[in-house]
Amino acid sequence: MKSELTRCPWPSDDLYIAYHDQEWGVPVHEDRHLFEMLILEGAQAGLSWSTILKKRDNYRAAFDRFDARRVAKYDDRKVQELLANAGIVRNRLKIAATIQNAKAFLAVQSEFGTFDAYVWQFVGGQPKQNQRRSMKDVPPRTDESDAMSRDLLKRGFKFVGSTICYAFMQAVGMVNDHLVTCYRHAELSGKRP
Repeated sequence: MKSELTRCPWPSDDLYIAYHDQEWGVPVHEDRHLFEMLILEGAQAGLSWSTILKKRDNYRAAFDRFDARRVAKYDDRKVQELLANAGIVRNRLKIAATIQNAKAFLAVQSEFGTFDAYVWQFVGGQPKQNQRRSMKDVPPRTDESDAMSRDLLKRGFKFVGSTICYAFMQAVGMVNDHLVTCYRHAELSGKRP
């Protein structure tokens, strides 16, 4: 039974536990999902991930299920609608960043074929298997996230500092930061994208 399994210490409620057990650290290669996670990690800046998880369905509805082509076309009327939407984080800068990031995302797809091909190059195309023994061993950023952040910023992305990029890398399985004592570490270390 999963509730009796040893897992990372940070999931604090059922929603968080489900995210930890089913999604966090699982390699993602589908562009729409990668876009969603990049946007949600940016939306989290200054907030808890739990807050964003609780609003995730609202984000999906508000941002056309993270269809970057649609989001890139949002106008002032749509921005006002989003600012009035209590189901998301109503921060003008974060909403504007989402629209800008959709445009930059489409440019990356055009250049690389997929955002997946672009983003996974920062870890050599394979998940980096870390061996963290405690939460204090998990860094807020790495050389890889620094490089990703610099390149994303150069390409016009917003809310993509190195710490946000590292959280994104963890979320989409580019790095396996489940603690070695967590049952998911072993499960994910054998998976290949």
